[in-house]
Amino acid sequence: DRDSWWFMFFYSVTFGGFLGLASTLPGYFHDQYAFDPVKAGYYTAACVFAGSLLRPLGGALADRIGGIRSLLMMYTVAAACLFVVGFNLPSSTAALALFVVAMLSLGAGNGAVFQLVPQRFSKEIGVMTGLVGMAGGIGGFLLTAGLGAVKQATGDYQLGLWLFASLGALAWFGLYGVKRRWRTTWGSAAMTAARV
Repeated sequence: DRDSWWFMFFYSVTFGGFLGLASTLPGYFHDQYAFDPVKAGYYTAACVFAGSLLRPLGGALADRIGGIRSLLMMYTVAAACLFVVGFNLPSSTAALALFVVAMLSLGAGNGAVFQLVPQRFSKEIGVMTGLVGMAGGIGGFLLTAGLGAVKQATGDYQLGLWLFASLGALAWFGLYGVKRRWRTTWGSAAMTAARV
């Protein structure tokens, strides 16, 4: 089913992005701002804590305003923050703030994706949860490897961050493209009481 591919892509950007950044940020803060490993770890922990905290709130927001609408907002915010961070900001505090907001958005996006999945696949929740979760893990590995490869090839993270921001934008356009079909088929008021 093509919707399963869409959900796997959407989650590979939200959860994959969350995992990938969590793995990459210690090196980023060390390389970009010459932080010692402990300080880089504290900065990374702030980002990870923020994103983890917002996952259930992202699901609650999706219940309230609809999974599609909330996920579109999350992709917008995350992509914008990552795009700006890609300019190699001289201020580590500004970079930290933008990464925290990006991770908040990605964390909330995780909750929004899983607000939608059981509505679309109510009879295949187990297998779809497994497939979507697998895609998130693969996305995290690919982002970490990709950011590392870009850093090695170019000497900084700029292009890698911009490519990841572009993936967020691509996910936004993909979701916007399926929105109407989803809301008039399985997400219609006749099919579900939940907000899609």
